[in-house]
Amino acid sequence: MGRLLQTEGLTEDQRDMLAGIREFVDAEIIPVANELEHNDEYPKDIVDGLKELGVFGLMIPEEYGGLGQSLLTYALVVEEIARGWMSVSGVINTHFIVSHMVLHHGTEEQKQHYLPKMAEGEIRGAFSMSEPGCGSDVSAITSKAIPEGDDYILTGQKMWLTNGGSSNLVAVLVRTDSAAPADASVYKRMSTFLVDKPEGFGEVRPGLTIPGKIEKMGYKGVDTTELVMDGLKLPASAILGGEPGQGFYQMMDGVEVGRVNVAARACGLALRAFELGVQYAQQRTTFGKQISEHQAVAFRLADMATKVEAAHQMMVMAARTKDSGARNDLEAGMAKYLASEYCKEVVEDSFRIHGGYGYSKEYEIERLYREAPMLMIGEGTADIQKMIIARRLLEDYKLRT
Repeated sequence: MGRLLQTEGLTEDQRDMLAGIREFVDAEIIPVANELEHNDEYPKDIVDGLKELGVFGLMIPEEYGGLGQSLLTYALVVEEIARGWMSVSGVINTHFIVSHMVLHHGTEEQKQHYLPKMAEGEIRGAFSMSEPGCGSDVSAITSKAIPEGDDYILTGQKMWLTNGGSSNLVAVLVRTDSAAPADASVYKRMSTFLVDKPEGFGEVRPGLTIPGKIEKMGYKGVDTTELVMDGLKLPASAILGGEPGQGFYQMMDGVEVGRVNVAARACGLALRAFELGVQYAQQRTTFGKQISEHQAVAFRLADMATKVEAAHQMMVMAARTKDSGARNDLEAGMAKYLASEYCKEVVEDSFRIHGGYGYSKEYEIERLYREAPMLMIGEGTADIQKMIIARRLLEDYKLRT
């Protein structure tokens, strides 16, 4: 392992855990990632291996059967996994967000029911906010839950559901207008429901359909789907936390830590692109010497390494801020924005170093080139991150007269 992406202040247990994950990535993920990605095949054996390593319960407290690790440890693990194959880290991320939401916002009954099985990977989570017509504008969602006796009837269509087919628990954000005061803001009219479902596609339970996978340019292997609710009946006990009207804030808390995860994914992907570029630059010769000896390529490598390191350090800061108990929306937004943008640039520079071979599916950089763009839109686009960053800065630097 080179000098990049080193993290100061880790315990021996953290270092041992990361070394074990890196060994797993090198032995079990990197050798098969290209083939699985090109076939758009779900990485079942890899997921089973991560279950055995305890990754699905990494941040779930020991009292619920998890390992009780920090967000920093989790982010560093994700960074290692994304270095091997970014799609695998997507399988983990959505599960992690749902377990975080259940842990911090669920009733004790919900925690006892879901968390031990989530820690084992027996229950794997997915979450859904977006809809076909709203994109980043969460306030525009139209899916709704209408009370009927002691139950709720859910209707609507959700979009971009990662793990939509392979998950068996989905946290879904819908409107619960009838449960809110007439003058309540739109954000007080939303609730998160925990929806149990079987794995698979089609009508997986009465009133709930998971259509087939959405075909994507990259981020393959992991299934991305729609979710259609048409008269889905759920008990009131399925509301996260037991009370309606808190769904938007619960989801935003989940997405906030999810942005640290996306930053970590970008760091891992960027590191792999750098590794491939620096290796190829020392193997390929032109004009009688390695291309790494040409100043144009050497300067490109220097830029790539600097961006990888800067993104990593900002991601670490965001994770440590959250672990301290402090608000980290500014740090998470900055980390997600910078890491995803730098990742795109580092991947493109590695692609350029590879020359014509980078365009061939035989070379790993071709896959990375298609994967990097997803990180610029997942968990909020770059423009959304800028809005969050600017809003927070204006709070801190408010003009006082």
